[in-house]
Order: sequence, then structure tokens, then C-alpha cells
Amino acid sequence: MFFPTHSFQGLQTPFYYYDTALLGQTLDVVAAQLALREGWHMHYAVKANANPVLLRIISARGFGADCVSGGEVRTAIAHGFAPETVVYAGVGKSDWEINLALDAGIGCFNVESAAELRVINDLAGAKGVQAPVALRVNPDIGAHTHANITTGLAENKFGINLEQLEGVLREALSLPHIIYRGLHFHIGSQITDMLDFQALCNRINVLSHELSRHGLPVGDINVGGGLGVDYEHPDDAPMAGFEAYFDVFRRHLDVRSGQKVHFELGRSLVAHCGSLVTRVLYVKEGTSKRFAIVDGSMTELIRPALYHAFHLPQNISVESTRPNVTYDVVGPVCESSDVFTRAFGLPECRRGDFIAFRTAGAYGESMASGYNCRPLPKSYFSSDFF
Repeated sequence: MFFPTHSFQGLQTPFYYYDTALLGQTLDVVAAQLALREGWHMHYAVKANANPVLLRIISARGFGADCVSGGEVRTAIAHGFAPETVVYAGVGKSDWEINLALDAGIGCFNVESAAELRVINDLAGAKGVQAPVALRVNPDIGAHTHANITTGLAENKFGINLEQLEGVLREALSLPHIIYRGLHFHIGSQITDMLDFQALCNRINVLSHELSRHGLPVGDINVGGGLGVDYEHPDDAPMAGFEAYFDVFRRHLDVRSGQKVHFELGRSLVAHCGSLVTRVLYVKEGTSKRFAIVDGSMTELIRPALYHAFHLPQNISVESTRPNVTYDVVGPVCESSDVFTRAFGLPECRRGDFIAFRTAGAYGESMASGYNCRPLPKSYFSSDFF
């Protein structure tokens, strides 16, 4: 990624910088993979990044939206996503959110409990409409990822356990204001081991066979998302492994005639195109270490503090002759956890240097907060400068 640092001089840091050309190339690759199979559909996971500019770019490609709140449903539709392409998941949908989605005419509710199913039926009945639903199933697959973003285990709060599925499905078929669409799955996020997705395919195949054997419809299949990205080498691997990911489902998921397959990728679409750009405030000399104190913090990019996640720091003001120095790169927030990375080698940092934290386009801006009364970060785009 090229940073127009000369154009950054007059901008207030920290801010997010997005390479919209890279985003466009990424969407082209995904669209080409989807085109290889009839009936495959992508729903962008809005929670990854709800920046209006990015949403308009993604919706213009004809992708749908995967939403997890009423606010996301409203935002997605306002920025170009067709309501009938919106799917709505979440274990705690409130009445106003369900009513908003019903009034908007969304494509599908991903229902996560029998209790939720009954509430949607009642609210749809009060409006004299039928609600399209898919049942979110816990496949009980432990994805190889951080515990906080593993969602497919039997004891997670998400979805319907396998032993409960038949009963909930029969109830869904009996409710007068419910239209059953199919099954929904999601096993976690930042998954880079394709064997996890293969295991998901195998579980779906067995489950589909069992439901059919009991005379129950399977419907369409939504496999969720979760494809991970390379945080350590953003220039060597500027896109996720889309070909390998989609190839798993082409080879291992048994798709029946007329059955549609839905995907809900988020991180892998937008992570690489975004960076958090900060300035060095001070270089502090400790007894045994040096600190590069930047004006960005956990309020703009919480992932390192929350997940111990790594975002490659780069001194984009670097002069080629500067020596490499080891720093703890930290922010100004009044928390010991406000640390981007420890003992990391960077070209010598000086006050005013720009430090970019790479691969921050997903769960960066969308998770920003106003802790310490800090303002939310602004965003800029490569199209603003080129």
C-alpha cells in the first residue's frame, strides 16, 4: 500500500486511511469466485466496517448485507443494499429491531432460538405479514481461532443446538407467520485453517441427510463467514485466500438442485484496505526499553488491547538511512493495556513521524469509542489524494 504522506501533513491524526483501489480489486476477486457456481450469494458482514463510503462501494457490486442489529439493517439499506439481500442475525433482537426489519422487507432473519422464533411470528402476525427465517445451528465445531471469536461450539450463546434443531424446525413449519428458508451456520472469525471449513461442510452434509431422512426440508444453506487474513505480511499478502476458501465449499459441500448457498464475509473483504495513521508524540527512554508514544490509542483500534491482536506498525515517514530501533509502541489513553505492540523494531522514530498500523480496515473504525472523551477518528480515502 502506498501512503501519500506529503498529503497527510495538514491532517489531524489519528485517522483511518482506506485504499479504495485495493478494496475494488478484492471485491472483483470475490465476485469472480461466486460466478463459478450458480446460486452462490455474498452478504457483506456490516459489523466489520460500516463506513458509508465503503458500504456504497460494496453495495454497488450487488452484494447483500449481513447485519446483527437494527441499526445495521437501517444503515445497510440507507447505503445501497437492497432490502431483499439483507440477512439479520443476533441472539438478542429487540421488538423494535424486528419490526424495523419486517417493515423494510429484509430477505431473511437468522433465528437463534425457539423463543425468538415465536416473537418474530407474533410481531409478523400483528402486521399481517410472514417473516422469512433461517435457523442458525450450532454445528459444535471448534474453529482454530481466538476464544472470544469462536461462535460454533455447543455451549456458545449463539444459535440452536443440534439436539434441539428438529423440534425448532417443526415448530417453524407450523407457525402461520413464518416462512422457513433454510439453515444458517457460523463457526467463528479469523479462521485460516481450511480444514475448519471442510469440517463445517461435512457437518452440514450429515445434518442435511438426517433432516431429509425425517421428512424435513433443508432449504438454502448459509455457511456464515470467518475467513481470516494475514496481519503480519500485508504487503506480501494484500488479500485473503479467497480461492482456497471457496474451493473448500465447491469440493466438500453437497449442494442439491435449486439450493442456494450464502456467504457472510466481512473481515476478509475490508481488513487489508484500511490502516490507522498516527503521529509520534514522544520517544521516551526507559531504563531497559524505549517507548514510541503515538497519538492513536485503544479508542481508535481496540483489537490489540481486547484480543492481543497484532497490527503491523510501519514508520511511513522513514528515511532510508535511519537505524532500526526496538520500541514498545503505545498510546496515550490512561490504561496499561493501551499498547499496540511490544519490543518491535522500527526505523528510528522521531516526534511528528507518521506510524501506520496496517490491516485495520476490519473491526477498527467500527469498534472505536469515545473513552477518555477522545473524538472518534475521521476517515480518508486513496481517491481523495489520487
